Amino acid sequence: MSMRLHNLKPRPGAKHRTKRLGQGESSGLGKTSGRGHKGQRARTGSGIRPGFEGGQMPLYRRLPKRGFNNARHTVAYLPVNLDQLNQFDEGAKVDAEAIKAAGFANGSSSGGVKILGRGKLEKKLNVIANAFSDTARKQIEALGGTCEVIGAPAAAEKQDGE
Repeated sequence: MSMRLHNLKPRPGAKHRTKRLGQGESSGLGKTSGRGHKGQRARTGSGIRPGFEGGQMPLYRRLPKRGFNNARHTVAYLPVNLDQLNQFDEGAKVDAEAIKAAGFANGSSSGGVKILGRGKLEKKLNVIANAFSDTARKQIEALGGTCEVIGAPAAAEKQDGE
């Protein structure tokens, strides 16, 4: 039997019956339909935002916010491993567009593409990327290839200029 769209079913246990509220007293969810008696949460159309503590100063405002946070200054790269680059032809120019076209660096990242050293590279390639790990750079250059860094992040440029 071939698989067709009309044959597809969710896995057993993946679907649950929805609670049917307000279906009489004996259902267990009749009368107030699980909302209790009166109050803000019993009213229709009401709701409180996440983190609201009834007017008490909420936790996210009670905690001190001082000091340095390194997360603001990190650069997020799309990772690509060396073993993935074996798909390209010998001596090819491999840049971010070619890597994305091959489907290796999917997603949006302001940092660009970083070549990582997992796996073994078997071809001489001229790789152009935003960043390289040390092991990846050594493997590419050991085979006679080149590593060219483009679009260095602003934080790295600032440190070099100081």
